[in-house]
Amino acid sequence: MAIVSIHGDNPLKDGRQSVRALAIRRGMQRQLHDMRHATLPELGLANGRRADLVTLSEKGEIWIIEIKSSIEDFRVDRKWPDYRAFCDRLFFATLRDVPAEIFPEQCGLFLADSYGAEMIREAPEHRLTPAVRKSMTLGFSRIAAARLMHAEWAADRLDIANPNRPENDTL
Repeated sequence: MAIVSIHGDNPLKDGRQSVRALAIRRGMQRQLHDMRHATLPELGLANGRRADLVTLSEKGEIWIIEIKSSIEDFRVDRKWPDYRAFCDRLFFATLRDVPAEIFPEQCGLFLADSYGAEMIREAPEHRLTPAVRKSMTLGFSRIAAARLMHAEWAADRLDIANPNRPENDTL
């Protein structure tokens, strides 16, 4: 399922995340933007998994951030090792009320809220092979472009002002 749907009232509403997980994601996106990373939520990977956040740095480094909003969320979801093959660095992001000790040392860690995030532990680097890097970068780019296109289509359908369309353009 795409993160952006041209159907329904809100094209950006996904519906899969809890309020807590969305707060983490929002704070992480703000922090990563400040770190000059482009972010893409809910990106499907070649192994069939879906990463919570994938980032692309100015240098072309790819990070995956796995969002965990509670102890239970971490305990029941054991898919995170499957993300390692698709990123240079793997992080967890959580809220301050979730104990940092539950997260594995071989991954980085961010503490986040709706307003921002703080890196608590750097993730070790595991450089991607050139073929996987190319595949991930192309996938990131294509999905980001498709989501933008779907958002623009939804804006037209919902009669939301599009700054790229002149008001008197009646083509």
